[in-house]
Amino acid sequence: MNQDSFQHVLTALQQMSPWEIAAALMGVAYILLAAKESQWCWPFAFFSTLVYTALFWEGQLPMQALLNFYYMGMAIYGFWLWHEHGKQADTLSISRWPWLWHIGFIAVGIAVSALVSAYLQKTGQSQSPVLDAYTTVFSVMNTWLIARKVLENWLYWAVIDGAATLLYIQTGYYATAALFVLNTILAIVGFISWVKLYRQQTA
Repeated sequence: MNQDSFQHVLTALQQMSPWEIAAALMGVAYILLAAKESQWCWPFAFFSTLVYTALFWEGQLPMQALLNFYYMGMAIYGFWLWHEHGKQADTLSISRWPWLWHIGFIAVGIAVSALVSAYLQKTGQSQSPVLDAYTTVFSVMNTWLIARKVLENWLYWAVIDGAATLLYIQTGYYATAALFVLNTILAIVGFISWVKLYRQQTA
């Protein structure tokens, strides 16, 4: 990194919004609690994404703003689903998908992402149309998997969060980029944690 680039990053860090930092910290709390199967991960998700919806809309990342608005709804759904099953004997268990389902999941995600990316490039509504489209589409799809406790959701998150890290570096959201580096690591930790829980459930 040359001196000009370093100075640019330093200036951006100094000008970082307290709201972005708060949203990033709540995002970390969400992942840590989700890895423990705690229903209280969802309130942290709700308030984190509420802040991000406003930040990304102002920052000309419309797909990320819509994604976080969607996350808000999924946070409510996830809390309700985990809470309801937690009150019953048939607690929502971790499950696995067959390979064919994953192939279909990925194929649909790529097809939809390509269409959204083409639209964003044509209209010029996004600073980074390709990454914006692919991270948004796969995040929307994968959020449903974590709400349903599909084990492999954590592997998808590792890839999605890695791509999102590049997106946020490119667009100057450095606290969020740092969060997503951590998210990528925590996704692997979450996967290992859920593998252990899954084995206990199926023993």
